[in-house]
Amino acid sequence: MRILHIVPNLSKGGAERLALDICTELSSRSGVKAVLVALNPHNEYSDFTKAIDYRVIPSKYIPSLRGKAVVEIEALAQFIRDFKPDVIHSHLFEAEMVSRHVAYGNAKWFSHCHDNMKQLKSFSWDVLTSKVAFTDYYERRLLLKAYSKCSNSFIAISKHTQDYFLSNLPLQFRDRIFLLHNAIRFHAFNAVCSVKECTPLHLVNVGSFVAKKNQQFLVDVVHCLVKKNIAVKLTMLGDGILRKAVQEKVNKLGLEQYISLPGNVANVPQYLSEASIYVHSATYEPFGLVLLEAMAAGLPIVSLDGGGNRDIIEEGENGYLLTEQNPEIFATAILKLAADKVLYRKMSDYAVAYARQHDIASYTDKLLQLYQK
Repeated sequence: MRILHIVPNLSKGGAERLALDICTELSSRSGVKAVLVALNPHNEYSDFTKAIDYRVIPSKYIPSLRGKAVVEIEALAQFIRDFKPDVIHSHLFEAEMVSRHVAYGNAKWFSHCHDNMKQLKSFSWDVLTSKVAFTDYYERRLLLKAYSKCSNSFIAISKHTQDYFLSNLPLQFRDRIFLLHNAIRFHAFNAVCSVKECTPLHLVNVGSFVAKKNQQFLVDVVHCLVKKNIAVKLTMLGDGILRKAVQEKVNKLGLEQYISLPGNVANVPQYLSEASIYVHSATYEPFGLVLLEAMAAGLPIVSLDGGGNRDIIEEGENGYLLTEQNPEIFATAILKLAADKVLYRKMSDYAVAYARQHDIASYTDKLLQLYQK
C-alpha cells in the first residue's frame, strides 16, 4: 500500500506531530510505502523527519472571489502522478485546499479533522454581513465540490469534532465521518515515568501561547495557591504571541519565583517527569494530545472543559474536568489531589494505563483498517 500524507508545514503542533508519528509507524510496516509531504519548508521537527521519507513541495491554492486565484499545484500534482498513492491523507485546512484541487482519481482520500474547521460551517446569516464568513462559505463550496469528486472520507479526532462535521457537512458525507482518537508514542513519554509523589507541588503546562490556550488563567490559579501559603511551582512550556503578556502578568503579581516560562524545549518528557500534576487551561480543545503525553508520564490532569478533551479525561479516574473557569475551584481540585496520597497514586497509575491504550502502534493498525475499508 502506498500512502501519502500532506501537511502545510511542520510547525510545532499536535496535528503536525501526529502526522509525523503516523508516517514513522507506517514506515516500519511491511508492504507499506509512506511519504510525508509539506507544502512549505518550515520544519521544527527536523530530528524526526530524518527517519522517514519526507519531501517539501512548495504549493499554494488561494481562491479569490474576484477570479484571481493563486494556483501553484503542478509540482504536487506531478509528484502524486509519479508516486501513484493508494491513499492520500491530508492534515489541516491549507493542505485540504491545495490537495483537493489536484485531479487524481486512483486513491482513497481522507481528511483528518484536527479541529472544527470554521470554513466548513454550514450557511448562517453571518455570511451576508461578514466578509470573513462569506469567504469561508465560498471556500466551503469549493471544498464540498472537490470532496464529492473524490468520494472523500473524514477522520474526526473526538466526539466533539465528529458532531461538528455531522452537523455541518451535507448528508452524502455523513456515513464517511469516522471517529478515531489521536495517539502518542507512549514509550517516549512513559520512559521517564517514575513513582510519582505530589510533594513538592509542581504543576506543568505545554502549549502555544495563543488566546484559546488561556495560560493567563493558570497565573490566577497559582496566585490563589500562593495566597493559601501553598508551596507551588508552575512551568509553562511553549511560545507564541501571548507569551510576553503572560510573563508581564506573572511579574505584575510578583509570582516570578513560582512560575517559569522556558519557551519551546526539546526535552518535554523530562519536564513532565519532574512535575506532579498536569494543568490545562484551554477554553477550546479539539482533543488534547498533550494530555495523553502527560498521563503516559504518570501525571493526573486538572483541566477546563474544552470540548474534545471530554473524550480523554475520566472524572476522578485520571483527572478532573472543570466546566467553570474559576481559579478558586481549579485550585481546590489541585489541592484535593495533593492532600490525598492514596488518591494521587491511584489516579497516576490509571493515567499511565489509560495513555497506554492510545499508543501510535495500535492506532496505526486501526488507521490501516480504515484505509482498507
